[in-house]
Amino acid sequence: MTPTLGTPNTPQSAGYAQLPELPAPMPPGVEAHFFPGFTVHAVATSGATIHVLRGGTGPPLLLLHGHPETHVMWHKIAGELARDYTVVLPDLRGYGDSSKPASSPDHGPHSFRSMAQDQVEVMAHFGFDTFFLAGHDRGGRVAHRLCLDHPGAVRKVCVLDIAPTLTMYADTNQEFATRYVWWFFQIQPTPVPENLIGFDPTYYLQHHLAVQNKTPGAIAPDALREYLRCYCCQNTIHAVCEDYRAAASIDLDHDRADDAAGHRVTAPLLALWGARGTVARLWNVVATWQAKATTVRGEALDCGHFLPEEQPQAVLAHFQTFFRD
Repeated sequence: MTPTLGTPNTPQSAGYAQLPELPAPMPPGVEAHFFPGFTVHAVATSGATIHVLRGGTGPPLLLLHGHPETHVMWHKIAGELARDYTVVLPDLRGYGDSSKPASSPDHGPHSFRSMAQDQVEVMAHFGFDTFFLAGHDRGGRVAHRLCLDHPGAVRKVCVLDIAPTLTMYADTNQEFATRYVWWFFQIQPTPVPENLIGFDPTYYLQHHLAVQNKTPGAIAPDALREYLRCYCCQNTIHAVCEDYRAAASIDLDHDRADDAAGHRVTAPLLALWGARGTVARLWNVVATWQAKATTVRGEALDCGHFLPEEQPQAVLAHFQTFFRD
């Protein structure tokens, strides 16, 4: 078993202590602005309450966001997808307006397994036992775990700008640790990263986006306001650090167990990545997924990390082709 990465032991910084515990309420009309025609739901799962939007008709398509964003990251393509699919847009547990479960010494409540279980229950709530699935960044890692834990649920899966978590940590070198510093900073024992982020969470989030975005103006100002609203509070900052702590401990245990048992993703898998990002620079993305899945294809897009915001039309075209029955 990988050792846990620390327990609370030091006082809060002045900055972190002054932050609100939870995000401020969403201003009226924001969801309708980003996702006209979608309905808003609070779905109680066995471990959390998930904030979800649903829109459109047709085969179900679950879209999972990454760090440090929310479901709003899909706003440039969700409406068009809803012409052909029933699109489901949740905030992952710990993120956005979903609940922030209490942490535990093994970080299990914030593991990809727990997040994946939430999403299976969300889809069951809407009456969907099988569905198409796409995930960006942390959402892509949740999608990977969902495919392994619930293989019968996923018809096809697309992962955006990631290589498998175990592969990335196993291949760590100085360049990766420098480029993806948050993979090593946010796993430090609580509350060290929480306190440091809490001094200026607006700067931290904006810097994180700026480092990974290679398309000026791609992150819309109104979307950024939503990311900041949801991120700049104590419970979100703690939850996102717990997400990364879990990824460097219990999630690796789960991945090693699946590798040892010969478990692979059996749903057809499409990998998309940004040609100007770190993942493209350091890994043969298709090869990393061929080691984890039975049927893989992939393509690089001319952008950085935030594909649905930097190259929305290209992502939309790939989704429409790949998920077509």
